[in-house]
Amino acid sequence: MNSNLQLIQSKIYEIRGQKVMLDRDLAELYGVETRTLNQAIKRNKERFPIDFMFQLTNEELEFWKSQIVMSNSIKMGIRRNPYAFTELGVAMLSSVLNSPTAIQINMGIMRAFVAIRQMIAAPPTDKFAELQNEVKELKEYIEEAFADYNDINEDTRMQLELINQTLAELQSGKRNLPRPKVGYVK
Repeated sequence: MNSNLQLIQSKIYEIRGQKVMLDRDLAELYGVETRTLNQAIKRNKERFPIDFMFQLTNEELEFWKSQIVMSNSIKMGIRRNPYAFTELGVAMLSSVLNSPTAIQINMGIMRAFVAIRQMIAAPPTDKFAELQNEVKELKEYIEEAFADYNDINEDTRMQLELINQTLAELQSGKRNLPRPKVGYVK
């Protein structure tokens, strides 16, 4: 289930400041040809106003093509500019493509849109920034506790120097992690 959600999320793009899915990706998910999906939409055009679906401009299409890697970047099998469906448009597709498969796929797509919206609303915490902040707070605490640097013992002085070194490495972005060997290894 999680891999399906990730697959769907990978097919959600930001175009015109909106999260959208393209007709070709939706057709693939629904297991139909893109022209079949578009014919069903044309038969129900009144259900898809501009805030539900729009056709990409040539500039938007070129930008989208530059964002993905395909073997045939000139045409990519596209005869006309694809349609982009907003979350509302994808929800409307379930009424147009009324099959058990379409309903199940639609539920997965809705879950993907919700998951993306939740990630945007509450982005994951930056563990690196948290670690950097904690080391900085520790350094300040030790410096306050031992205001006179000469009065501390050798162990504490060494710990303070290690903290200063770690903080400097974190701030410079340099990490001393072991690097894997490159090339053929027996």
